[in-house]
Amino acid sequence: MSFRNAAKPPSNVTRSPSNKKENIDEIPVDKRRKIGVGKMVGQANTLRARQAFSVLNSGQDLSNGGGDSLRNGASDCGSAVGSIEFSREEVEALLNEKKTKGKNKFDYKGKCEQMTDYIRKLKLCVKWFQELEISYQREQEKLQNMLESSQRREAELEAQMKNKVEELNALIAQLRGQNTTLEEKLSKEMADKSAAMESFKRESEARVAVEKSQISLSEELEKALQEAQKANQHMSSLLDNHKRLQEYNTSLQQYNSKLQMDASTANETITRLNKEKNAMMETLSSLRAHTALLQEQLTSTRTSQQDAVRQKEALTNEVVCLRAELQQVRDDRDLQIVQVQALKVERERYYELTGKSTAELENLTTKTNLLEETCSSQLEQLRTLRHQLDAANDKLKLADLSVWEKRAECQDQEKIIEDLENRLAESELRLREGEELRKRLHNTILELKGNIRVFCRVRPLLPDDDCGSTETSVSYPSSTELLGRGIELTYNGQKYPFSFDKVFSHDASQQEVFVEISQLVQSALDGYKVCVFAYGQTGSGKTYTMMGKPDISEQRGLMPRSLEQMFQTSQTKTSQGWTYKMQASMLEIYNETIRDLLSMNRSSGGPGYNGKQHAIKLDTSGNTYVSDLTIVDVCSIQEVTSLLRKAAQSRSVGKTQMNEESSRSHFVFTLRVTGINKSTEEQVQGVLNLIDLAGSERVSKSGSVGDQLDEAKAINLSLTTLKKVISSLTKKATHIPYRESKLTYLLQPCLGGDSKTLMFLNISPVLSSAGESLDSLRFANMVNACEIGTARRQIQMRSSESRLSCGPQG
Repeated sequence: MSFRNAAKPPSNVTRSPSNKKENIDEIPVDKRRKIGVGKMVGQANTLRARQAFSVLNSGQDLSNGGGDSLRNGASDCGSAVGSIEFSREEVEALLNEKKTKGKNKFDYKGKCEQMTDYIRKLKLCVKWFQELEISYQREQEKLQNMLESSQRREAELEAQMKNKVEELNALIAQLRGQNTTLEEKLSKEMADKSAAMESFKRESEARVAVEKSQISLSEELEKALQEAQKANQHMSSLLDNHKRLQEYNTSLQQYNSKLQMDASTANETITRLNKEKNAMMETLSSLRAHTALLQEQLTSTRTSQQDAVRQKEALTNEVVCLRAELQQVRDDRDLQIVQVQALKVERERYYELTGKSTAELENLTTKTNLLEETCSSQLEQLRTLRHQLDAANDKLKLADLSVWEKRAECQDQEKIIEDLENRLAESELRLREGEELRKRLHNTILELKGNIRVFCRVRPLLPDDDCGSTETSVSYPSSTELLGRGIELTYNGQKYPFSFDKVFSHDASQQEVFVEISQLVQSALDGYKVCVFAYGQTGSGKTYTMMGKPDISEQRGLMPRSLEQMFQTSQTKTSQGWTYKMQASMLEIYNETIRDLLSMNRSSGGPGYNGKQHAIKLDTSGNTYVSDLTIVDVCSIQEVTSLLRKAAQSRSVGKTQMNEESSRSHFVFTLRVTGINKSTEEQVQGVLNLIDLAGSERVSKSGSVGDQLDEAKAINLSLTTLKKVISSLTKKATHIPYRESKLTYLLQPCLGGDSKTLMFLNISPVLSSAGESLDSLRFANMVNACEIGTARRQIQMRSSESRLSCGPQG
């Protein structure tokens, strides 16, 4: 027989915990205390009953205990009841127990023992109920005493409360008297109060304003908290990137220290070269002055030589004339001598033969005398002519001597000039070499510092600018340090100087501009990310700088020239084992919407619009890409030129008061380069981004209305966001607002990553645009001071199964 079932309270007494919670407020405090005490006593009694039945069920056989159990029944019951308790189930089981369980109905002894055992259990149960009732009575008496004591305390408290009420009534009477006096004082102070109320109203208005500002500040704080949460999320991603970059940073530190040492030595070399350059420039200036002086002497010597030559020619002509006259006189003299001799012979013959008269002889004598006189006069003339000829020969000799002296002096001067020209050429060569070295060192320092390089280009004046005026707002400093790097802008009578990495004047050609960026563009083949973007106001020549006129060889822009160089260099590097694959894509950002310019199915949504929603996304390495964008494999410059022509026809342009063909969107050309060296198993991945930004414009000047006004707002908003991003990068802010514009989000790897970035600032020299030019120059100065990080080469060893081929167009 087992009595180990769990104790359960009677069904008419048991309540659920919910019922207890619902009715506990309705029970008085004294009853609550009684119920609590009863509950505690009931739990104690239940515990004692379980102990008693555990004793009964622990293996003691009352029937086998026979005489001792019967004899000591009362004592056992008395001793066991104090420590034995019963549960409801055990009592019901005891009452429902069958009286006869023997195998033989005539086994009266067994039945007697069983009944004795059963009677003993009943006595124990009855005794336990009696003791439980006595304990309940005792507890009731205790609770009654506690209730009486609490009632007495309550009566005492009521008496104390009455005394307190009387005291408070007296106090109220006293306070009423004081209240009358205070009301009189209050009436006196009402005037002051009215003034105070007015001031209070003012203060309340101020407080309302402060509360409003506080509300706005709280809203801003919420926004800031949201941004902080976003920043924390971004920070978590940055921490992951930081962990990955720490290893790279440690390797770079050693390389950076080495480069810093090289940079320090390079700086010393630069300073030394600058000193030598200054000395050479001083020597060059003195040599130029001396050369100019020698040139003047040479010109004067040449003029005197020419005069002497002309004089010599005149004297030579005169000598020739005199010689001709002398020869004629000689011929006349010889003729006259022959005549005289003939006359003498004839006279002798006359004397001998005829013996003519003396009259004839005298006649002949007079003729002879006349002939002799004429001969003597001719001899006189011949002597004077000889003297003149001798003087002319002397003059000619002197002229020849002076000519030879002048020639010797000219040859000496020419030797000196040639020597000076050689020294000048050598100095200019050394100067160019020093300038090239300075550029390389400057580029190395910029790459180490991670600055964005800035080139500035001034477009020439056009016939329509300021009604054909030739005055400009731009000038260039002539100092050696700022030659080719400095620019000065005149605005409202004040000059603003700026210096950049390179400044191109208005007469610079497209080839000269491209030479300066050719090495930067070519580094895309070496596995670097390269970005070149043109910035400036509308009508400043950005599109001409980037695109130019592809049909005219001399006027091609940076894009066709860069791509031509890329293909030419890739062909020359095939001898070194390199094979390249190039993929091109072109898009425009029009009114904050991305349009694919190479899509084959452009609908009526606009040029280059294919109905797809293009989105900017980030890949696992943190680079941005555009979804569903057309990417074309290109293998020659002809294919790229055809794509550029197609994109130029699809790009959004419009006519404004500032420009005949104004770009109304940002144009982005991307060339992805993958190169594999089969001999070294190296693989490089480079990217070349060439971007022609839309020009900033003032609506009051451009006269934009309607759709063009919306375009101008979108363009100015994106360029303003670009300025915010550059400003945040310059200040090293924790949050960079890349996502405020599609343009800055797309340029995020170029502005804040490991890219080689160059900004081409285009300036209009027109006086009416000086204000916009000043804003552009200030922004470019801020860009030049922006540090974005050191460019990193994308190189890896290729897998054995990777292959590269130049496929068809896609």
